[in-house]
Amino acid sequence: MNETSAPKLRVATYNVHGCVGMDRQRSEARIAEVIAQLSVDIVALQELDLSRRRSAGVNQTEIIAEQLGWHSHFHPAMRWGDEHYGQAILSRYRLTFRRAARLPGTAPFFCRENRAAIGMDVETNLGTVHIINTHLGLGWRERLLQAQLFTTAEWHAVIAGNTPLILLGDFNSLPGSRPYRALSRHLRDVRRLVRAARPIRTFPTWCPVLAVDHIFVNAALQPLSLTVHRSTIARIASDHFPLVAELGPA
Repeated sequence: MNETSAPKLRVATYNVHGCVGMDRQRSEARIAEVIAQLSVDIVALQELDLSRRRSAGVNQTEIIAEQLGWHSHFHPAMRWGDEHYGQAILSRYRLTFRRAARLPGTAPFFCRENRAAIGMDVETNLGTVHIINTHLGLGWRERLLQAQLFTTAEWHAVIAGNTPLILLGDFNSLPGSRPYRALSRHLRDVRRLVRAARPIRTFPTWCPVLAVDHIFVNAALQPLSLTVHRSTIARIASDHFPLVAELGPA
């Protein structure tokens, strides 16, 4: 099979900032438009609201998925009665829930947020792929504990298996940091395996100087490319740019 006909999978991670853009306007439709521009098969989204007063009580995941015509699954990291806040996986392919976990660690005083991870099985053109979407905290101690969770026996069994695995999200961690190194001992950062044409920095959109969004894969996948989607609308829609990877079988 030649390279052009080999099966490929395009995935992205995108912190959507509650669908509130740099113009301070909330627009789920605008986020869906950015995702449509990516030409991806699966996208992991962070910072989504469900039934929150600040977002007019809407289900942001459902609105975005319906505009795209995709499957979706939302998982709350925080709950206040009927109000939920968390992350989601959206896919052209059908999703099967695998696991969800609250991440360990004590949040710092300046950002009292619980953190979570959600794992889904996706039947793709590469076969079954396991996708884990996460959003680590802002305190370095909690981030280290949270990164180490993915190296425990429960999660490592999936990482070390033959099933393709993708761990992606907003890690709030720079390459070379202790949380990043903890993950890199067990998974491969796509950023290190491809030759990027430009710096792979995603935050903030008004001046992207930080690489805090990452895509890791296990040995069953071969990274082909990694790009930051910096369209005009993406520059306004959120404070993060989407990070997009194209993957093939190893």
